[in-house]
Amino acid sequence: MPQPWEDLFGPLRKGAVDDLVLIGQCGQSIDGRIATPTGDSHYINGEAGLDHLHRLRSLVDAVVVGVGTATADDPQLSVRRVAGPNPARIVIDPRRRLPATARALRDDGTRRIVITARTGEAPELTGVEIVPLAHDGDQLSPAAIAGALRELGFRRLLIEGGPDTVSRFLAARCLDRLHILVAPIILGAGPSSLTLPALQRARDALCVPMHAHRLWPNMTQPNDLAVDVFNRKVDILLDCDLGGYRLPIGRANMSA
Repeated sequence: MPQPWEDLFGPLRKGAVDDLVLIGQCGQSIDGRIATPTGDSHYINGEAGLDHLHRLRSLVDAVVVGVGTATADDPQLSVRRVAGPNPARIVIDPRRRLPATARALRDDGTRRIVITARTGEAPELTGVEIVPLAHDGDQLSPAAIAGALRELGFRRLLIEGGPDTVSRFLAARCLDRLHILVAPIILGAGPSSLTLPALQRARDALCVPMHAHRLWPNMTQPNDLAVDVFNRKVDILLDCDLGGYRLPIGRANMSA
């Protein structure tokens, strides 16, 4: 794999903790916002940042989103901007709120899975696999979700959104890498890209090895962060290595 691809994607080949590789991703402004207070987010990141997201999708077995993102943004979760196969599309929907018309559920030959709480009758969605899991209120355990997807044959998982879903996987120590795309804009207000349990002391903050890359449109330019980027929509990619923080994933408690 040629540079700079090896630095970014080489670690995604094989898990360092177990046989899974879980990658979280989020796009944000310099001040850590993912949208304006009105919810507008199209598009905070530039063309190269969108290309990077689609490239990640092409390299994983499945892309995972929460039901909030699936309903509010109605994403296609496909590979359109780069060459490669479409990943399986997985929606976490504990209370079964996802409408059958969601684009993530469209029948295009790609595997589709809804992970839900083990209560009542499973939703009737033609051609969609339903995975019921034990639950804690309205929440499903990130480790149980990852374990269930492992048992379905998936090994590389992209936890794409939204911020609550990515934050829950991070807080549960279920991510191997976290890719944060930082756009050269300041929004000043709006929802944050990550929301984690509050810390009392700054010294207790999670510190991880991290590499920064400039995302040029074709990724052929040097990754020199000192190069002038004024008047250019050039995202910075922060590649965070969470391997030393991640916990092993056990077997899921799935119903028959």
